[in-house]
Amino acid sequence: MDLRQLKNFVVLAEELNFSRAAVHLHISQPPLSRQVQAIENEIGAPLFERLPKGLALTAAGCTLLDDARRILGMVDAAKDRAGQAGRGEMGRLDVGIFGSAIFHHIPRLLLQFRSLYPQVKISLHEQTKAEQIRALRERRLTIGFNRHVRPEPDLVVEPVYQEPLLVALHGEHPLAQQAAISVRELSAQPLILYPNNTREGFADHVLSLFRMAGLQAQVELQVKDVVTAVALVSSGFGLCVTPEAASSLQLPGVVYRPLDADPAPTVELVCLYRRDDASPVLAAFLDTVRQFRPQSASLPPVR
Repeated sequence: MDLRQLKNFVVLAEELNFSRAAVHLHISQPPLSRQVQAIENEIGAPLFERLPKGLALTAAGCTLLDDARRILGMVDAAKDRAGQAGRGEMGRLDVGIFGSAIFHHIPRLLLQFRSLYPQVKISLHEQTKAEQIRALRERRLTIGFNRHVRPEPDLVVEPVYQEPLLVALHGEHPLAQQAAISVRELSAQPLILYPNNTREGFADHVLSLFRMAGLQAQVELQVKDVVTAVALVSSGFGLCVTPEAASSLQLPGVVYRPLDADPAPTVELVCLYRRDDASPVLAAFLDTVRQFRPQSASLPPVR
């Protein structure tokens, strides 16, 4: 028996009348009768008792009705799930994250995506830039977020957000009384740089601001991440430059002031993904990323 026969049987079992069932199914009675007879011949037992006032299910008919409803329900569920997967409404999204962006921008993106696609399982992986690129190529990652990523033939690097740069300093430092801190003023202060394990990276970007102004940074310490850097600021070791997102990291005594320069200093947050990845889940997530993007400053095209 096939699914069409099962569906027609269920309708007849619910109507218990050939005429009404045929009308409901938009077929004539003879084909319906032949389908029922074919099922009965296949299972070797009658499904209905023919009574003067209509039909009644036999024991075999009652058993088949329960199973047929369950089978048809499973088929409908399978079609729904396949359709949802095809539209990117369910599946798995493996996201590479890093450093300061996890304090603000990426959680907002993920929360927005989860509200739209609650059946997609999101897994986060804290990885360096090199680890993200390797995981993408090994198909262990769907998409990564990072900074200063050079385009590769097999990867797309897409801008997400141009983020202002701030100076983190202790609230008792004299410069904390100012509304903004210039690069020249910062060049006279002990500077804490991060990260110390990625080239080209955010630390190089910060140092380039001093070079462009014809100044030399007074690097006091180089550490692995923004949390360590801001913790050292809290302890009075020096000042550090951070993306705006890091200002969500509130440690004792630390305040944040804009870094004053012309043009206004920013750093770009990008996402990276495989060029050949046509998965619906990635396409749906990229839609969310691109809707988030117009909230920022103007961005260059996808590379």
